[in-house]
Amino acid sequence: MPVSLVTADQRASSAYDTTSLAIFGPAGVGKTTLASTLPGERSLVIDLEAGMKPLRHWSGVSLPVRAYTDFRDLAILIGGADPAKPDTEAYSAGHHAHIVQTYRDAGLNDVLAALAERSIIFVDSITDLTRQAMVWAKQQPEAFSARTGQPDVRGAYGLLGREVITALKHLQHARGRTVIFVGVLEKVTDDYGTVHWQPQTEGSKVMRELPGIVDQVISMHHFRPDTDGTGWVLDEQADGRRLVCRAGNRYGLPAKDRSGQLDETEAPDLGALLTRINQDGPSPSSTTSWSA
Repeated sequence: MPVSLVTADQRASSAYDTTSLAIFGPAGVGKTTLASTLPGERSLVIDLEAGMKPLRHWSGVSLPVRAYTDFRDLAILIGGADPAKPDTEAYSAGHHAHIVQTYRDAGLNDVLAALAERSIIFVDSITDLTRQAMVWAKQQPEAFSARTGQPDVRGAYGLLGREVITALKHLQHARGRTVIFVGVLEKVTDDYGTVHWQPQTEGSKVMRELPGIVDQVISMHHFRPDTDGTGWVLDEQADGRRLVCRAGNRYGLPAKDRSGQLDETEAPDLGALLTRINQDGPSPSSTTSWSA
């Protein structure tokens, strides 16, 4: 096994050049529109929702994906082969070679050229990705009881969780890429009337493990200025939008800032946000726990 040491300068350069973010917000808050704040010449949107109308005037490119297996193939094209995987498994060198051969005459060169030029990957959305993965999982042998042959819902959900987490980790490890996942944030009221906000996905495994995969967890919501004009108040009926970026925030929204460079809330501008995240210099104290 080849072994190489990473110097402090190399490590710092790699850390500041790329990052991974998960951004969750309620339906209609404008999550897809966030892509328009990214540089079009360096960004690619993976469109799982068929919802590109908000980006019709944006200069970047998008790639529609309608099936989980297509997303998995795209993930390996972006992240390359995993040398730890045997050739019979997904994300292996054998899988990568198979994809290149299969799609050679189906516009693959154009896709590869676009990927080579674009270092920012915007996945819209992880909620729809889990739905596509569930459709696929229900058709696999693991989704049926070995004893009775009847559908096994627990087996399907287990396969869904493993598959999606593997795909997201593979993208997150893509060298030289900033990967942004967006998804739906849903409002949940428990039996005691307490309100919680949590990411909406098929299966709980993805929701539990995603915060440990990405560098930044951000909640996007509706806000209005405080009465004294010095802060922000969460207001589901307001027109304003803010990104909540710090764990332990006063709004009780999911958030994590591994960079330590962000304020409790930031303006909904991903280009400016990435500049803040990647800036060098002293960082304010912050916590990286998952706050839901």
